[in-house]
Amino acid sequence: MFSPKTKLMLIFSCLLLALGLIFVWHQSERITEINNQSIEQVNQPVLGQANPLSGMACQNHQRRPLAVVLASDPVARPLAGLSQADLVIEMPVITGSITRMIAFYICQSPEEIGSLRSARHDFVPLALGFDAIFVHWGGSHFILDQLDAGIIDNIDALKNPYNAFYQKNTIPQPHNGFTTMERLLKAAQKLGYRLVNQFEGYGHIQEELNQEQTSRVLRIGYSYPYNISYQYEPATNSYLRYRTNLKEIDRNNNQQIEAKNIVVMRVFSKQIEGPYYNDLDLEGSGLCQIYQNGQVIPCLWQKSEKNPASKLKFLNKDTNKEIPFVVGQTWIEIVEPNQEVTWE
Repeated sequence: MFSPKTKLMLIFSCLLLALGLIFVWHQSERITEINNQSIEQVNQPVLGQANPLSGMACQNHQRRPLAVVLASDPVARPLAGLSQADLVIEMPVITGSITRMIAFYICQSPEEIGSLRSARHDFVPLALGFDAIFVHWGGSHFILDQLDAGIIDNIDALKNPYNAFYQKNTIPQPHNGFTTMERLLKAAQKLGYRLVNQFEGYGHIQEELNQEQTSRVLRIGYSYPYNISYQYEPATNSYLRYRTNLKEIDRNNNQQIEAKNIVVMRVFSKQIEGPYYNDLDLEGSGLCQIYQNGQVIPCLWQKSEKNPASKLKFLNKDTNKEIPFVVGQTWIEIVEPNQEVTWE
């Protein structure tokens, strides 16, 4: 027989054990829930949380980025969905010639994205560094070999899993490939890809309006007709994008592309396999400049040569600390070391 005091202690111990088991079960269920996020669960808002790419608070801030390869060719212009990207990387796919873009989407869900184009092997470490699901329309044999080896979660329009892509008869091939965020998310879910983001993100600061700033133009010397410029407007503290001196417009909403940060990143490019492909030295470090708030900040870019999934960092040359971005869309312009860039 137990004494009343002993009985109370046993009852209390049983209650604590039961509460502990309930807590462990709840945590286990929560972990399972996160690891098996449905599209609807990923889209649920969490107050006070910001998109790791743009710094903007949004409903989809936990959603894993979708990195979509887009055309730069004049026949494909205007592109659809470009204004709704959180971050865009533009780079040469032939040394001194054609450029392409990778648009990263977390916050917004464009009704249409395109036109899509084929990928290059240089794109893989960039997409991996943002923990992105890579979206493309085929690619060079270099990247297709890597994708077949399972180096990154990807959705390839040539395979068109779960009808994720479609073509338009009104646009000439190979520039007529399009998709939507809804199609891509459904395909990613059915392919069993993780939908919750693990990218640590960039630091962000609020913009600094300065009425004493003057309007200036940043020109990036890609070869014609891929040459671009950004008109800085002090009134809105924004950089308006132009190509061949024409406004870069989003086909979906007829709005001009308007960025808050421009990164000019110097990277060596060399041709491989004749005139068809190039190789960009994207792992290591090099010089860069960040244009924000009407100012130019000299910087160093850095990405591990040993870990393709490492974060692409932009460091202050004096402090060696990461430079925060202004909240909003960011463009990273990858240019060759001697390519002309002016700010006037």
